[in-house]
Amino acid sequence: MAGILPNHQQPHHLNHENDSWKKNLRLPPKDHRPQTEDVTATKGNEFEDYFLKRELLMGIFEAGFERPSPIQEESIPIALTGRDILARAKNALLLVPTRELALQTSQVCKTLGKHMGVQVMVTTGGTTLKDDILRLSEIVHIVVGTPGRILDLAGKGVADFSECPTFVMDEADKLLSPEFSPIVEQLITYFPKDRQIMLYSATFPLIVKSFKDKYLVKPYEINLMDELTLRGVTQYYAFVEERQKVHCLNTLFSKLQINQSIIFCNSTNRVELLAKKITELGYSCFYSHAKMLQSHRNRVFHDFRNGVCRNLVCSDLLTRGIDIQAVNVVINFDFPKNAETYLHRIGRSGRFGHLGLAINLITYDDRFNLYKIEQELGTEIQPIPPVIDKRLYVAPSALDDAQTQQIQNNQNNQNINSQNNQNIQNIQNNRSQSHQNHQSHQNSRSSGGMRNTNARGGGMGVKAAS
Repeated sequence: MAGILPNHQQPHHLNHENDSWKKNLRLPPKDHRPQTEDVTATKGNEFEDYFLKRELLMGIFEAGFERPSPIQEESIPIALTGRDILARAKNALLLVPTRELALQTSQVCKTLGKHMGVQVMVTTGGTTLKDDILRLSEIVHIVVGTPGRILDLAGKGVADFSECPTFVMDEADKLLSPEFSPIVEQLITYFPKDRQIMLYSATFPLIVKSFKDKYLVKPYEINLMDELTLRGVTQYYAFVEERQKVHCLNTLFSKLQINQSIIFCNSTNRVELLAKKITELGYSCFYSHAKMLQSHRNRVFHDFRNGVCRNLVCSDLLTRGIDIQAVNVVINFDFPKNAETYLHRIGRSGRFGHLGLAINLITYDDRFNLYKIEQELGTEIQPIPPVIDKRLYVAPSALDDAQTQQIQNNQNNQNINSQNNQNIQNIQNNRSQSHQNHQSHQNSRSSGGMRNTNARGGGMGVKAAS
């Protein structure tokens, strides 16, 4: 949730007289990855059409946003009128049920508002209250945080929301669950009666409707999701025994072109055990769960987001809202118990309409749950094929780079072999050829037996298309 100070306390604005302001923008490289229709099917509006402050537009463009998405097209003009909003979509404005989401959201606010002098404060549990008290003694325009900490600040009189006109919640279904709902309802009492409330989520269970009827005034309702599943994410399952899972995961790592992956387990203990196994297999791996120190969680999240590590094993702590564009593969090492968790997990890949891959390791005990989730989401999770087309989850530019590198490697190998052949005797050539034939035969036998699952941990035999 985020609080925004009243207009008379907002930062001073920059000079608007320079008509060539766009020429001075420091724009990031363009993202040429294909996007799904649910993100690209806009009305053709531009951010300038909404008469936003130029300083805000500068922050938007320099953050890499060229045109508003469908949910932004629907939300921005309504939000500017001060009307309450109930919006259902995959992408939203603010993300705050967990500490990681609060950190991510605050960074987005800072990026968008950097030309406006906006001061953003992030506050979450697990950090010292003293630092927050000192920070609030200075000018703060936007507060982003988790419900418990914000209520604590309001209850102690440290944060005054009596003149704060805007109250925004994303992942509203989580914030209004029994875990958070009493805190949120109590927090609302610290806001003025004419405050504006905006709720965003991919799912809206009955508990959200109850909250809407009680606290929102004739909200403008936006529903941009006719179907729950994410269009850009290809979903597969591999039927394995529990003891085969690690071997199956190893096969996936060796066959898939993973940019970054998130691997979900159903308990904190299994998170740590699996992360250790992955590291022992020789792959870079971080892990994160709710029982870790907040400082450690922050470091893991920051490093993974910056590409320090390729694989992240976690519990459902990171199922909601985490927006890491580089993640193109999600693996459910443990299959989730309900459709809502499944939906949020696989949504960590295919962010903002880009392509992604979700692979579920299914045991005998999961088979009924798999069917139930398929029915509830109105989707079909296909059995994993022997060949997974890379075009389903890899950006075209990455495919080109990989193919170029493979060609270069092949050429280098050919040059090396040619040079060696000129300097060695015929008998050595014969021995080398014999060794290569033997090795090729062994590899052929090995790959040929990977497609079938067997009791000794044969795996699921994924082969990635070249």
